[in-house]
Amino acid sequence: MLENEHNKKTYWPHMILGFLSVGITLGYWTIKSASSLPVQESNKYMLSYQQADNNINKILTKKKQFDKNYTITIKHVERMLMSDNIHSHRKQPKVVKLVKGLNHFFYEIKDKSGTSMTKAKVAFLFTQPHSRKQDKFIINIPYKNGGYMINDINITQAGRYTLQLRAIVNENSVGYLSLGAYLQP
Repeated sequence: MLENEHNKKTYWPHMILGFLSVGITLGYWTIKSASSLPVQESNKYMLSYQQADNNINKILTKKKQFDKNYTITIKHVERMLMSDNIHSHRKQPKVVKLVKGLNHFFYEIKDKSGTSMTKAKVAFLFTQPHSRKQDKFIINIPYKNGGYMINDINITQAGRYTLQLRAIVNENSVGYLSLGAYLQP
């Protein structure tokens, strides 16, 4: 009887090796999958994430000062209501409807009395959420014909985009306007 118990095979060492190899394989797969996905930095306020994070109090103070005295509006664009999230209980904002090919954007910057701001330093960023590959950044947009015109933004791929405008009236007053935009397939 002792001989039978001695010849019995135990499988626990094989199970330990099996679990270890499965764990190593899954760890390798997780790292490979995570490293293959691109990480895109946020460009809110038209700054890198680090710059915005380090200076957020100054940015918000300047924006509050701007919003108290001035307004930024986009003109001559068609808006559309996105219907991809119809079950959300949040109100969906209307987005700017883009066309395939060349697009133009016209912005007005006025003080609260309705006077146009002709000397603002204006910059424009055309970007996609979660991607910076196709960003188009334009600085020093001149005042012309009652506003600030951004010409010839060529859009070839359908999808979601963001239109961002930064207006600097003086060093203590900086305004931002960020609008969603969409090009239908």
